Amino acid sequence: MNDNTPSVAAIGQRLDALIAAPAAAEDAAEMLALGEAILEHWVRAKGKEPTCDEREGFRLLALHRQGADKDPSFNACRETCRELVYHYNLLSLEPDHPATAQRARMMALVANHLYLFISGKMETEQLGEFCCSSRPLRERVDSGTQAQ
Repeated sequence: MNDNTPSVAAIGQRLDALIAAPAAAEDAAEMLALGEAILEHWVRAKGKEPTCDEREGFRLLALHRQGADKDPSFNACRETCRELVYHYNLLSLEPDHPATAQRARMMALVANHLYLFISGKMETEQLGEFCCSSRPLRERVDSGTQAQ
C-alpha cells in the first residue's frame, strides 16, 4: 500500500472528526482526498494498482470507474462520488458563499457515506445492489457486534 494512504480505520476516524467539527470550505480538499483514499483501498482489494488518471478532471471519478470494472454492484456509489465532486466544486469556487458551512457539512456527510459503503462492501461483497442496502452491517450494529 502507498505510504501516504491512511488505513480504512483512520479514514473513518478522520471523517468522524470532520463531521463533529464546525464545517469549513478549507476542509474540501481533505474530504475529496479521503474519498480517493477509501477508493484506493477498494481497488487494491480487487488486486489492482490504483490509477493516477483523472476522469472529468477528478481522480476520484477515475478510481470509481476502475473499482467498478467487472463489478456492477459497485456502480451504486457512482452518484455519491459525483456528489462529492459537486460539493468540492461548490466550496472551491465559492468559499465565501452564505451557504458555505452547510455545503461543507454536506460534503463531510457525503464523504462519510462513500466511506461507509466501500468499507461495508469490503466486509460484505454482496453489499451494494443499492447504495443503502447495508442490512448485514445494520444487523451487526443493532446486535452490538460491530467490529471496531
